[in-house]
Amino acid sequence: MGLAVVVGAGIGGLAAAVGLRRRGWDVVVLERAPQFAPVGAGLTLMANGLAALDAIGVGASVRATVRPLEAMTFRSRGGRVLVRAAMPADAPSCGVHRATLHRLLTDALPDDVVRLGAEVTGVVGGSSPEVTYCSADGSTTTLPANLLVGADGVRSLVRSVLWPEARGPVAVGSTAWRGVTRGPTPLRDAEVSWGPGTEVGLVPLEDGRVYWYVSVTDDRIGSSRQGGAHADASALVDGWYAGVVDAVPGTDPVAVLRTELVHLRPGPAPWARGAVALLGDAAHAMPPYLGQGANQALEDAAVLAAVVAPDDDVPTALAEYDRRRRPRATRVARAAVRAGRTGQMVRSAAAVALRDRAIALAPAGMLTRAMGGVVRWHAPVMPETR
Repeated sequence: MGLAVVVGAGIGGLAAAVGLRRRGWDVVVLERAPQFAPVGAGLTLMANGLAALDAIGVGASVRATVRPLEAMTFRSRGGRVLVRAAMPADAPSCGVHRATLHRLLTDALPDDVVRLGAEVTGVVGGSSPEVTYCSADGSTTTLPANLLVGADGVRSLVRSVLWPEARGPVAVGSTAWRGVTRGPTPLRDAEVSWGPGTEVGLVPLEDGRVYWYVSVTDDRIGSSRQGGAHADASALVDGWYAGVVDAVPGTDPVAVLRTELVHLRPGPAPWARGAVALLGDAAHAMPPYLGQGANQALEDAAVLAAVVAPDDDVPTALAEYDRRRRPRATRVARAAVRAGRTGQMVRSAAAVALRDRAIALAPAGMLTRAMGGVVRWHAPVMPETR
C-alpha cells in the first residue's frame, strides 16, 4: 500500500485525501495551522463542485447539510432587480460556510490522517519524493512518499521548490472584504450588484445566515481608511440597498476578513512532475469573479483520486491528471479574469449604468446558459477499492 502525502489541509487538500483513501492509499495530510478553527467566510458550491464531492463519496453528507439556492438575482446598487435567473434543476448551487464544508471533509477522514502544527520545511521531488516537516514540539520528521500532492495554496512551498521557474502570484488590483452575518435573514437568492470599481455579493448559507463580500479596485479604496476591516467595509457599502447595508453591520467585527486579491497567470508548465502533483490554488489560483476557486479545487481532487491508485505507475497517472485538469482549469481561470473586466473592474459610473441596463434587457435564460459551460461538468467514475 502506497503513502500519499498531501501538503495543506484546505478544502482541496482534504478532498484529495478523502478521494485517495477511497482508492486504497495510506494518506497523511500536513497542515501548519496548530488547530482548525471555525473561521473564514462562505463560498458558493456550484454543480461541478457538488459533482466532485459526489465522486469522492461525501456528496450525500454535504447535500444533507446545505440549502440549495433558488436563483441568482442581479441588482443595481440601489436595489432595483435587473434580472432574476432561476437555478436550473440539473445544475444546482448552494451557499455553505467554509468551516462547515471543512468539517464535513475532515469527518470523512480518520483522526490520525491530518497532522496539525506540521510546518513543511523541505520537499524533494522526482519519482520518490520526500517531505520534511517540523512539529509543534520542535521535532523534525522526513516522510518518504509514493505520491506528493501540493495543495498548499497560492504561495505554495511545493510549487516554489519543485517548479522554480513558475511565476509567483500576481496582484489582481482589488481588495476584498468578506464576512458572515451573526443571525439568519430571509434571503433566498444569491445576489450580485455593482458600483464603479466595486462588486458586492450576498449568498445565503445553510443555517440562514448570509455570506457577503465587497470587492473594490485598489485605486478606489484610498489611503485614509484605518478604521479596521469592519468599519472599512461598512463605509464602502454606504448608499447600497438595504440588504447589503444591513448585512455588513450585522456581522461580528472581529470576523470580517480583508484580503488583497492575487492570482496565478496560466503557464505552460504541467502540474505534475514525477510523483508530485499540484492541486487547487497551488496550481491555478484565479480571481473570484466566477466563484470557481473552491469548485475547481474539488474537481482537481476528484480527478486526481480517479486516475491514480497505489499500484499504478504514479508519474504516468499524474501525467493523465495534468492532461485532464490543466486545460479546463486554465479556461475557467481566464474566464474569471474576463468576468472581472466586465464586472467589478468597470470604474466609470456611466459604464456601470450601461451594463446594468444591458443585464436588465438580457433574458434570464441567456445568463443561465452562459454559466452552464462552467458549472456543468461530468465527474470521473471513482473506482472504489476501500
